[in-house]
Amino acid sequence: MKALSLFTNVGLGETYLPALDVEVVVANEMLPDRARFYSLRNPDVEMVVGDITDIEVKQDIIRRSLAEGVELIIATPPCQGFSAANTTGDKDDERNNLINDVVDVVKATKPAFVLIENVRGSAKNVLPIIFEELGGRGGYVIREKVLDAAYYGTPHHRARLIILLSRNDKEVWEHPPNDGKTISCRQVIGHLPSLEAGESTPLHFHSLEHKRTPARHSKWLSYTPEGKSALHNKVHYPEKDGRRIRAFGSSYARNWWDKPAFTITMTNGSLSSSHNCCPPHFQNKDGTWSDARPFTIKELTLLCGLPENWLDEIEHTPKTEKFLREVIGECFPPMFCYEIVKVLMDE
Repeated sequence: MKALSLFTNVGLGETYLPALDVEVVVANEMLPDRARFYSLRNPDVEMVVGDITDIEVKQDIIRRSLAEGVELIIATPPCQGFSAANTTGDKDDERNNLINDVVDVVKATKPAFVLIENVRGSAKNVLPIIFEELGGRGGYVIREKVLDAAYYGTPHHRARLIILLSRNDKEVWEHPPNDGKTISCRQVIGHLPSLEAGESTPLHFHSLEHKRTPARHSKWLSYTPEGKSALHNKVHYPEKDGRRIRAFGSSYARNWWDKPAFTITMTNGSLSSSHNCCPPHFQNKDGTWSDARPFTIKELTLLCGLPENWLDEIEHTPKTEKFLREVIGECFPPMFCYEIVKVLMDE
């Protein structure tokens, strides 16, 4: 089955699709650096670089998709406007309207199946458009459900609205069942050596030499055990000018070893952001805990469900450190995508 990938980022979600005989033949990404990265790793895919809201870019996507005989569209439009992490309150973010461009491409190409992934907060805005434009006389049967990637082969929680469209002449695409099983942090990153802020190891990308962490943040976290926030420390708590910092309990918070990680966000390198801190490997004699730091890039890729060798051909520089943290924070977890599409291919 030939596929079109819209808002592809660097293609993380597509990683395991070849195992299902799904071939992405056309992809679209607005940001040139992400598009270049994608094309280096996927040289046979026709990459359309540009903003899908530009009519010429959209027509180019449609033309190439029709020429290639695309039967499946995977669309993961940016979701910051609807995200729970959006603290600006800007629900008029222009990116919220990108679902209309997805609808335009679906109408023009009429694929057999469509997968749309977005944050669950987008439901009340996105679903009415999908049902009105593509449901019923629009030619598609629509199934929608919020799923958590942690129950679909992914070692971190990521609740997403998954919309599945099946053309009326095809079998209805249903969501994959949830068997309740999860993968813990320990299972995927427990074998990696302990590491402190600013240090490096011989393992490629298991290093923080290119990620600056304020010493006071690491100190607060060093007194914080597994699964807890430094905000709750009785003595060594986050403070400024002698006063406790007031923040959400997810700030300066450690993950658990025997549970999936919390949602990985674009700010995954900041200890003060949401649940970005590595669980400790051990406790020191002075009572402090090891690994007072954010996850490394190596750990993040494994927690996203990427293969162990995914980073092998990438050079670790300050620039790639920043770039990879951003694209990983916005990714469609690859095993999550695989399990959803697998249902379709098994029918």
